[in-house]
Amino acid sequence: MSNNISPDHLEPVRQLARPVLPDNSPEMAALLAIWQPCDCKRKTVLTAAGETERHIYVVLEGIQRAFYLSETGREATIVFTYPYSFSGVADSFLTQTPSTVFFETLTASKFLRAGYAQLEELQQRFPLIRQWVLTLTAHALKGALQRQAELLCYSAEEKFRILLNRSPHLLQLIPHKYIASYLGLDPATFSKLLGSIRL
Repeated sequence: MSNNISPDHLEPVRQLARPVLPDNSPEMAALLAIWQPCDCKRKTVLTAAGETERHIYVVLEGIQRAFYLSETGREATIVFTYPYSFSGVADSFLTQTPSTVFFETLTASKFLRAGYAQLEELQQRFPLIRQWVLTLTAHALKGALQRQAELLCYSAEEKFRILLNRSPHLLQLIPHKYIASYLGLDPATFSKLLGSIRL
């Protein structure tokens, strides 16, 4: 395995791949071999807008976000990632085109990461790994469309309650200004909801 990573450290990748790749298959062994460790300090920009995402990450420790920065300097947080999820700028990675968002760590973070060329080579060799990547892409698209509908159709209170039901731990882990941005709320509205809705 690459970089002498122990099997235990690769277990999050195995868990994420297991729905499609059999445990002791050549595909699983090949996939596990391409990951390398990556440690970052708090507030590290891993990918800037205009750069092409070269890596896909699996989060081992810490919290990250992707955010859009408008020409006027207004930020919109697009997504948060945390253990043990995939991370990075997925659309830029999959299309190998410049990112429209920034990807940064909010806390000190530890990852496993794999390069685009390595994963692409595996997809050419193993149809089952290509199927796995397509499955991940489909789930990411489903989640993005659901979130788009929530932002467009739901009230501020409804969006807040959905967040509480889906990821209540984020309130203790992430500065509230970023959560407000993620929900499309101004900080004053977010603070009001935080004080009025029972957690």
